[in-house]
Amino acid sequence: MKILHEFVPTRKFLQMAEETKDLVDGWNITDSAAGVPAPSGTAVGCVLKVKYPDKIVMPIFILNYKGPVEVGALALAADAVGLDGLVLTFGDEPKYGEPLAPKYWKKSEDARDFLRNEIKLRRVKLGCLLSPRPWRERYGVKQFGVEDMVNRVKTGWDFAFFMRLTNETLPVLEQLSTEMRKLNIPLYTYFLIKTPRNAEILARIGWAPTTDLDNSAAYAEKLEGLVDGIIATCAGDYQGDLELLRRLSKLKKK
Repeated sequence: MKILHEFVPTRKFLQMAEETKDLVDGWNITDSAAGVPAPSGTAVGCVLKVKYPDKIVMPIFILNYKGPVEVGALALAADAVGLDGLVLTFGDEPKYGEPLAPKYWKKSEDARDFLRNEIKLRRVKLGCLLSPRPWRERYGVKQFGVEDMVNRVKTGWDFAFFMRLTNETLPVLEQLSTEMRKLNIPLYTYFLIKTPRNAEILARIGWAPTTDLDNSAAYAEKLEGLVDGIIATCAGDYQGDLELLRRLSKLKKK
């Protein structure tokens, strides 16, 4: 099971990568989270892949911030460098300007097919986000079952990230894992940890944590054999991230 760090890039992203590189198998890089400009997830990913070629690098790729030319241009850079994957999603609305994705595509699958058929990517894998309870109105329903998620993956995604893992949704992940292995498609899960420093942030954004820091290693061990990797994050608590990664590092070679 691989250990990826949900990497939130700042101007000091090279220093941050150096601090975490020995603790992880790679990074899932955010892309201007909450619509606030930050160093581009794909650009940062390309730098990290060149600097650390043996690491897994899979940035989030927010379509709401990019027109088709920029979508194609960034994906081609990822393809040229050999990033391991791009996770396509409409994502948050931008702090500045209007959401761009709905102007060009009805869903993430349309952008995926554009990249494959028009831009003609050769190497980089394209992945999607799966959640049993996505909250955005555009999804049309409040809850998705395993069959819904599997059917989405079958439309042509190379891998998937599972969101909102808790004790309540763990049975869903277990069922999804069984189906994904039948399809031979990699499955990763976000691993959101509550700490004393991020409790207020989690309450504000309304996300339930997977577990707390003290129980993180034991909980991660339960995921062995279910997923190909976990994306570890303490959501806004970077020092918590470092402690979490130290606790999980013993699992990263399994």
